[in-house]
Amino acid sequence: MFTGIIEELGAVLSIKKTGEAMELTISAEKILTDVQLGDSIAINGVCLTVTRFTNHQFTVDVMPETYAATTIGRLNRGQSVNLERAMAANGRFGGHFVTGHCDAVGEIINRQMNQNALQITVQFPESFRNYVIMKGSISVDGVSLTIFGLTADTLMISLIPHTAEQTILHTKQPGDLVNLEFDVLGKYVLGAAQQERPKKSTMTHSFLQENGYA
Repeated sequence: MFTGIIEELGAVLSIKKTGEAMELTISAEKILTDVQLGDSIAINGVCLTVTRFTNHQFTVDVMPETYAATTIGRLNRGQSVNLERAMAANGRFGGHFVTGHCDAVGEIINRQMNQNALQITVQFPESFRNYVIMKGSISVDGVSLTIFGLTADTLMISLIPHTAEQTILHTKQPGDLVNLEFDVLGKYVLGAAQQERPKKSTMTHSFLQENGYA
């Protein structure tokens, strides 16, 4: 589980591809101070497992499902990435519940400054419209953000200078792709609401009388 509060910017050191499987090596420092083999680290919002590490870099494997469903497969050597360790049990919860399991890839279609705020509009698959609400939470490339504008297939987020500078989002331009993870609590609520209602029981009072039980 993550919070969407980016801890550090890393850089892609090497990429080894075999079909739609990958091995990525990422430079980092802060997040490696307490790393262990098998730890989870979110790279641009995608939860991946540490397979090797030193004091200045770590390596993860990317399976075909992750390759196809996220932007990880489009990374290039030298590219900056958002990094976050899995949340510690005694840590502050500064963002929202982020699982690192991305739902969709969105495309940036507009960016503009509104005084001190960087406003970014992202187009997303319309089939996910029920998962987003105004003032709701969303993870964009692993960054916990609030939705301030919404249409059938676009959402607008607004970044304060600190968030923009401490993440890769300030580098994004129209046409760039981003990983989207919709609010997991909203997904559970919607899933429960959409479940088929239980069928009405046939165990009526008349049935009990007819069969000698009442």
